[in-house]
Amino acid sequence: MWHEYLFRVLSIVNYAILIVIAIPLLVQICYVLFCFVKKKTWPKSEKKAKIAYLIPANNEAAVIEGTVKNILEGQDYPRDKFEVFVVADNCTDDTAALAERAGAKVLIHNDADPAHHMAAYPLRYGIDHILSIEDDPYEIIIRVDADNHLNAEYSSLMNDAYQSGVDLARPYEGAKNAAQNFFTKACTMFYVFESRYGSRVRERLGLAAHVNGSGAMMSARMLKATGGYDCVTISEDAEYYFNRLLDGYKGHFVEDAVVSEDMPSSLKDTYNRNKRIGSGSVSLLKPKFSKLLKKFFATGDLSCLEICMTYSFLFFTVLLCVWFPLYYIYHFTYLAFAAYGGMQLSLFTAAWCQSLLWNTLIVGGSILIGLFVFFGYVQALFLVITDYKKIGAKKRSELIGAVLWFPFFLIVYSVTICMGTMSKPTWGKAKRNTK
Repeated sequence: MWHEYLFRVLSIVNYAILIVIAIPLLVQICYVLFCFVKKKTWPKSEKKAKIAYLIPANNEAAVIEGTVKNILEGQDYPRDKFEVFVVADNCTDDTAALAERAGAKVLIHNDADPAHHMAAYPLRYGIDHILSIEDDPYEIIIRVDADNHLNAEYSSLMNDAYQSGVDLARPYEGAKNAAQNFFTKACTMFYVFESRYGSRVRERLGLAAHVNGSGAMMSARMLKATGGYDCVTISEDAEYYFNRLLDGYKGHFVEDAVVSEDMPSSLKDTYNRNKRIGSGSVSLLKPKFSKLLKKFFATGDLSCLEICMTYSFLFFTVLLCVWFPLYYIYHFTYLAFAAYGGMQLSLFTAAWCQSLLWNTLIVGGSILIGLFVFFGYVQALFLVITDYKKIGAKKRSELIGAVLWFPFFLIVYSVTICMGTMSKPTWGKAKRNTK
């Protein structure tokens, strides 16, 4: 019967999709299983590079003063060896005045083109200015968001890596408001996963760390050699990393350098952030994915393959949120009617359909529950036990609720990222938690 052929074809398609998803999923499982490897450190250096902290800020009056002061007053590093630059980007508030009052060097950037109203353009403006300084030039530029705080050792640790030959590095990402509510707790642990699991294991395996977002360290020598900040998308941080990976530069992970940022504190904030991540990353991957794969096959650089596998989860969220629900509703409905509803069959038997129905429920359900527990409870509990201070909590008990609800947050995360991948890339203003 035609419906039996349709069932067989859709089953084969589903098996193929499961295999494709399983490959990068196994990589993520390995990151968790091998997370006990010793972290990478760089030798202490007596040489102190001159560091420029660069903050793009569009109407950030609520947080900019505290961020500038946190850096200027909180770093255990010679004061004459670092400065904070704030690019006041199309501001209509007193961001510039507050940043200057806090001690930053302020650059005014006004661009009437709506297509340029994103972080890439003020960052490029600021980096071009910093690189043009020839009298006592800066050797390191560290990109910081307007709401970020850094630990006291940040400058020293990044300098140690730089003096050892590192041109591109990421920090450990924690949170300023980790214990505020369920959303901040869950978001914090989700982003900490990339630091504690992925980045540490990549560093020890010799793979490139994913350098994106808050606290990224870039050497001036690399920026000059590659033409400055060559990014034009709303996912400019990931774009810059992809570009350098294609150029042959390797990102590193400086684990004890910790940047803390505001995490989304509501479902709406979570959706807005993930929508921007999903839409921006998809628009970025379109021109980069094939180039990264081509480089892998040409050079054998596993970092290029690994980043493709990691970012492929953006596409897999569509399968998780669209294909699997629709397919398995059809799958179980069809088998139930075929096994117990007296449906006319020619290829299958009712007994075979009954057996497949229960095998799918038992085996598939067991695998799903196992992954749910492993990625939800196990990894979240381990993060709380080992890294609660870096995460941003004062004590472990503050995060117990997040462990219990974390698996359900993964569902929320997948749905919101899925919606982002199917949306037009737009740059939205982030809500700041000032309390």
